[in-house]
Amino acid sequence: PRMIKKNDALSVQMLRSIVQIIFLILILTIGIQFMQYTAWLDSGGTGEAPYRPPGASGFLPIASLMSLSMFLQTGAVHPVHPAGLFLFIAFVLMSWFAGKSFCSWVCPFGFLSESIESVHRKLFKRVISLPRWLDYPLRSLKYLLLGFFFVAVISMGVLELQSYLNSPYHAVADIKMYRFFAHITSFALYVTLGLFFLSFLIPYFWCRYLCPYGALLGFIGLFSPNKIRRNEDSCIDCSKCAKICPARILVDQVKTVRSDECTSCFQCVDICPVKDTLQVVNIATKRPIRTRALGITLVVTFLLCVGIAHMTGNWHSSLSPEQTLDLYPGIDIYLHTGAY
Repeated sequence: PRMIKKNDALSVQMLRSIVQIIFLILILTIGIQFMQYTAWLDSGGTGEAPYRPPGASGFLPIASLMSLSMFLQTGAVHPVHPAGLFLFIAFVLMSWFAGKSFCSWVCPFGFLSESIESVHRKLFKRVISLPRWLDYPLRSLKYLLLGFFFVAVISMGVLELQSYLNSPYHAVADIKMYRFFAHITSFALYVTLGLFFLSFLIPYFWCRYLCPYGALLGFIGLFSPNKIRRNEDSCIDCSKCAKICPARILVDQVKTVRSDECTSCFQCVDICPVKDTLQVVNIATKRPIRTRALGITLVVTFLLCVGIAHMTGNWHSSLSPEQTLDLYPGIDIYLHTGAY
């Protein structure tokens, strides 16, 4: 007989929401700290230097990939933005534990996209999606972008990597990123609003079609040993899992979910009305894993990577506020190469 599933006191969706909100608060805090830091730079260094948050390096994925390539070739952590390397490793490991989980547990754009989709569902009573003949070619765009950046980075030798990582451009890259959003141009604003509008009409437009970071983590997620599996014998074919899936994966038609689009949000597992019909299973041991336990593992993985960065002295930048102040006047003219 089929058993109706009972919800846990602390569901994985509640845990995921808590984690998303915490990361959103952290990101907003980083934004405020950067506002104070750039105001100090604009003042010419009047008064004591505010805190420059290392966590902003997590928004420099290409530089972090270059730092990883440098580390693999030399064994040394580049000291300018070391936090970016450890955050990059954390997000990769999270996606290996649970495919592309960074997107549905940490990423602020993923959180925003999820919120937009919620409004979309309430207005349209369903999720509007593109036809397959258009969806598949568009999904390849993010892999083309990923391929361009990945090939460019892995083809670089140590001297070429050092040329960029030791450049003034890289030294102030996090500040340039903040200034881009704080002083956004009309063109960039129109593009942002256009993407927002497209994401409202077609949920997860940016994530599904354009984000190269998501493409990388989705590819890594394909090799995760933990997969969502459907028990075909107990499945009642209600299709609730497929209807709620933000990645529009036909969960009700496969035995094992093997998709680069799966973000491990586990909404399909939670909504399944029949006990043990949808489960996360380790394909090596064949044993089921509680989604809540896997969610906690993701959080611990992140904290462990950040902790290692702190304990090894690889969290804060080696650049002093005075060095950054000297570099700041040329922030708009620096090239990608040339030592400072």
